[in-house]
Amino acid sequence: MIKLISAPIRGLIRFPLVQFAIVIAIILWLQAADDKSIFGEIFAGLDKLVESTVEMVSAIFTVKSFTRSWLTFGFMIAYVYLAGSFILWLARLLAIAAIDFAGRHNLFYLRSAIARERGIGAYRAWVPLERIRPDHISQRDWEEAFAWPADNKPPYPPLGHRMLRALLFYAAMIVIAACLLQFLTPFPVLTWIFGWPAPKPS
Repeated sequence: MIKLISAPIRGLIRFPLVQFAIVIAIILWLQAADDKSIFGEIFAGLDKLVESTVEMVSAIFTVKSFTRSWLTFGFMIAYVYLAGSFILWLARLLAIAAIDFAGRHNLFYLRSAIARERGIGAYRAWVPLERIRPDHISQRDWEEAFAWPADNKPPYPPLGHRMLRALLFYAAMIVIAACLLQFLTPFPVLTWIFGWPAPKPS
């Protein structure tokens, strides 16, 4: 029932323009707060963080007044968005932990309702896997191979391995993009970053 009631609100909040408007509203609200209040101090710290980031960027690239204003605007929004996303992620973890605790200890007699809801979600996630199961492979062997191994370990690498793999992948993409910009376009990105000699025009 709670999910059905909150579904339109969650769908609206996931819309990028609504998130952008919320971030702008939070920035304006923090800016309007009294300097001696906790929200005023938060905005002062945010302002110093943005200013130091802009200074760090200006030490690498040539930043003039127009670019500086856009960098300040962009970094301010980015930091507030990241902070809000992190807070919502923590709130989601706390909510999941509270629901798990309620279901495990049958708090307020919610165990059946929670188990039924999660069972429906698990069945919906399992059905696409079952559709491609060959007839000669038993359901138990199929699930142990791809869904629920016999040793009760998840069928995917640990979080550290996945984060390292994603980090290496994105780093490789950035290096490839920088090399393409360096040697195929008029933008000497590697020269700006590492001081490499710019490619001579042909």
